[in-house]
Amino acid sequence: MRALVQRVERARVTVEGRVTGEIARGLTAFAGVTQADRADDADWLARRVAGLRVFAEGDRPMHLDVREVGGAVLVVPQFTLYAETRRGRRPDFVAAADPAHAEPLIERFCATLSAEGVRVERGVFRAHMSVELVNDGPVTLLLDSRRAF
Repeated sequence: MRALVQRVERARVTVEGRVTGEIARGLTAFAGVTQADRADDADWLARRVAGLRVFAEGDRPMHLDVREVGGAVLVVPQFTLYAETRRGRRPDFVAAADPAHAEPLIERFCATLSAEGVRVERGVFRAHMSVELVNDGPVTLLLDSRRAF
C-alpha cells in the first residue's frame, strides 16, 4: 500500500460541487492499494502517517507529528499511485487493486488513523474528485508498506 503524503496549510476534496472532506493544518494522504496488500499493510501505513514528525517546533523544522500540532489527515483514494509508466505514453494500472479489494483497505487505513488519535477527513472512493491543497514547505513524502525508500 502506498501513500503520497503532503504537509499542508489546508486542503479539501469536492465531488460534484459538494465538499466531502476538508482540513486546515495537517497532512493530505493520497492512498493507493495493490492486489497483494492486506490489512497489516493498511495498519502499518496508517501508523507511519500518524507518527511522521514533519511539523516544526521552534528551531526544529521536523520535530512534531500531526497529532501533536492538533492537525488532521485528508485521505484521498488514488489508484494511480500504482501506474506503470515505463513503456509507452499511456499509464497502465494493472498493478492497482480492483475496487472490491482496495476499498476495504482504504477504510481500514482511515480507521487505523482514527484509532491512532488523528482526525480523518476523506475523499470519495471511485469518484471524480477535485482536490485543492496548499502544500506547506513543500514537504512531500512517498511511503510504501512493501518498500523502504
